[in-house]
Amino acid sequence: MDWNNKSILITGGTGSLGKALVSRLLSETTASRVVVFSRDELKQWEMSQSYPGESRLRFFLGDVRDQPRLERAFEGIDYVIHAAALKQVPAAEYNPFEFVKTNVLGAENIINAAFKSRVKRIVALSTDKACAPINLYGATKLCSDKLFTAANNVKGKQDISFSVVRYGNVMGSRGSVIPFFLERRSTGVLPITDERMTRFNILLSEGVDLVMHALDNSLGGEIFVPKIPSYRITDLAEAIGPDCEHQIVGIRPGEKIHELMVSAEDAGTTIETETRYIIVPPSPFLSVEQMTKRFMEFHQAQLVSDGFSYGSEKNTEWLSVSELRQLIHDHVDPSFPATA
Repeated sequence: MDWNNKSILITGGTGSLGKALVSRLLSETTASRVVVFSRDELKQWEMSQSYPGESRLRFFLGDVRDQPRLERAFEGIDYVIHAAALKQVPAAEYNPFEFVKTNVLGAENIINAAFKSRVKRIVALSTDKACAPINLYGATKLCSDKLFTAANNVKGKQDISFSVVRYGNVMGSRGSVIPFFLERRSTGVLPITDERMTRFNILLSEGVDLVMHALDNSLGGEIFVPKIPSYRITDLAEAIGPDCEHQIVGIRPGEKIHELMVSAEDAGTTIETETRYIIVPPSPFLSVEQMTKRFMEFHQAQLVSDGFSYGSEKNTEWLSVSELRQLIHDHVDPSFPATA
């Protein structure tokens, strides 16, 4: 990727991943401008205090629901990372159209604004919940994924590409189970929705790596899925609160027992490399076989086996209790003891 004198805009740039992306772009690339686009002026101000005198970092107040504002923000931008979304599963069940307006209509606004500007590459963030969704949040993100992959079909001769990255919970991200357990362990009781539950685990730095890889290596329309480890919720509870009682509270509205990132129905158009899976987009111009062959050659990948699926409960790599403790100490809370 040629970062020299390039301008990058990150929607939702004050979130956990947005902050990590800004740090990586400013420290490891020759980008001339990094623009944070988000709604919260306080979070933007707080973030700006971490970069005194950094002239390459800019802040742009706005909402992805507002296409004219996006069009203004996209002026002079080369690459866009779309990380803005409403994400809380229970909130989506009770406020469905608010999620539609941000996650679906906001995605369409991003696409339309990109077509009206000179943006060259757009990478949108997805979620495991977009694969075979059972909740409203997942359904909105699946719709968003479809919008971004299909946008490549209508670009004509315009030099622009859209791709998607999909992964599970970022370790220690706001609203996720690890910070919740860390907060509750002092009470002596850890609420567990279901003892069978498993989850994928990805580090913040690995999420950034995947986004950067997609920016640098997308043909257009791919959904990139990393190969990452899983953990059992009971092992996580043991790692964080070995002396705590496990209180079974039941599944929340829209919650899954296991996470899924590639369904069996996707297997016919999913290819793999050593470190990731790539779901090949459909095309109105080429057959499934032609598209799959094209992307296999581009990514030097091979087709997955028939009936393949990638779920957290079927993973070949699992984090142990001791490994979870070490990761929490290293990447979430340095004061947390790495050993029991």
